[in-house]
Amino acid sequence: MVTVAVLSSLILGSVVVTIWANYRGPRFVVYGFKPLATGLILVLALRPGAPRFPAYQYAIAAGLTCSLTGDVILMLPKRRLLIGLASFLAAHVSYAVAFSWGARLSDCPLLLLPFLVFLIAVSGILLPHLGRMKAPVIAYELVILAVVWRALERWLQVESVPAFAAFLGAILFLVSDLLLGIREFVRTFRIAQALILGTYFCAQWLIALSV
Repeated sequence: MVTVAVLSSLILGSVVVTIWANYRGPRFVVYGFKPLATGLILVLALRPGAPRFPAYQYAIAAGLTCSLTGDVILMLPKRRLLIGLASFLAAHVSYAVAFSWGARLSDCPLLLLPFLVFLIAVSGILLPHLGRMKAPVIAYELVILAVVWRALERWLQVESVPAFAAFLGAILFLVSDLLLGIREFVRTFRIAQALILGTYFCAQWLIALSV
């Protein structure tokens, strides 16, 4: 627990500095502290003696590694949005695999319904602004909704605090990605970056704790 508390404190400090530097600069501080925060979350997920199920830990670590790669790619001077999207897509696939560990496919198929309704609503907002990015973004939306669904199924079946942490993390990741999509393709707003980074890092932290 001491290790978790220390790492969580370091993660919080790195996130606060990252958000502050996004608004106040200098930019090189963001380049250092944003990947540092994700790297510390990866260390949190890999802490010795944490997992009851090593395969779950490995899948979460793979997702965090892909997320770290995506963080770096999206900070490069010439941003490669499609490559960054692919990195986070791989992260979500890893999370979906992890959240399927020890859980049946579905106890209630109707649980998919609200997620499909949400996907349609979000697509209605984003699609007119996506241009050539329509297919990649829709694929990304489907995968992250699968992550939320698998996390929910696992929590309902396992009924543990770590499973709930993973579900809450998946929800926050969905919120973060929705805000990012609105900022990138629809319109920006002053507190967008703070909300995106805050929900993103909180999501990753909760998912790492679920190990």
